[in-house]
Amino acid sequence: MEAITILGAGGIGCAVGYALASAGATVAFVDADEGKVRWGREHGVQVDRRPAYQGKFIHFDEWRPQSGGIILLCTKCYDNGAVLARLPERATVIPIQNGFDSALDPWLNGVEGIASFVSECFPHRTHTRLTRRGSLHLGLRGRGSAANERLTALGSMLRGNQLFRLEIVPDILPYKHTKLLYNAAIGPLAAALGLDNGQLLSVLPARKLFFALLRENYAILRGAGAPLARIGPFHPDTVQRILATSFVARALSWAFYPTLRGTYCSMHADLPAGRTEIEYYNGHLIQLAQQRNCPLNQRIYDLVKRMERERMPPGPKILDELQAGAARELSYKSA
Repeated sequence: MEAITILGAGGIGCAVGYALASAGATVAFVDADEGKVRWGREHGVQVDRRPAYQGKFIHFDEWRPQSGGIILLCTKCYDNGAVLARLPERATVIPIQNGFDSALDPWLNGVEGIASFVSECFPHRTHTRLTRRGSLHLGLRGRGSAANERLTALGSMLRGNQLFRLEIVPDILPYKHTKLLYNAAIGPLAAALGLDNGQLLSVLPARKLFFALLRENYAILRGAGAPLARIGPFHPDTVQRILATSFVARALSWAFYPTLRGTYCSMHADLPAGRTEIEYYNGHLIQLAQQRNCPLNQRIYDLVKRMERERMPPGPKILDELQAGAARELSYKSA
């Protein structure tokens, strides 16, 4: 198999790169964080307390991509523009990203990935910890023999790794849509309110907003004809039935709370810096809805954009503002 470049040595990039390196692949890590590059050159890439693997670590400014090889795009979507400007023609790019960025469409080579496991990288280090178990879904987006060959080759390298389950799927879009359904509810709410992911379930007003946003996201995706797949224990159709029954929703909230407590979405660290992926999460949903029947998404989108511009700190005041403006959307029974 060709050499593999991991573009973005964050939580997902380090975990997938580590799995590939442990399988014998030649892996290079590229990142714009000087601290990460320096740490990687000194210590290698590491997951939890497993032994580190050495690899090549390159600062993004010094990266000169070649036409050959495979580039796993594990950056945040807001960095895609800088990446695409650097790519040579016929580069083989395989995104493993949560959001939807139409600027990537001309570069897609028929294979894409989406992760349901949670990997949180230590700041300025190529050392990550797995905080929630799950899968890496790899699948086709479009057709073609070359895409099938790349999918088979990459899958064979990752199969049997000890970090995450590998699931090869015929179509990646249902899994990306489902991950978007959850990310566009968890990420902006937890980040804006200054909560960890578990507190979205344990703090009652936050839980009401979270459930309402999940319901709206589901309605948008279904209304747009977007296929959905099961990620985690329940299919999104089942989640909606659960949310419609108050006592079941509350019971499952407390069942899932321990697995989410102390974990954070990536937007949690991005928002104070004034740059998030809200455009590629809720912004994409608003586009799908054609600005109809998406009041909560529009409200959280506008709020996060204002927090970015004004560098507003997250906290309880944000919760009060969201509640005050979303009374009608919160008037359902499954709180």
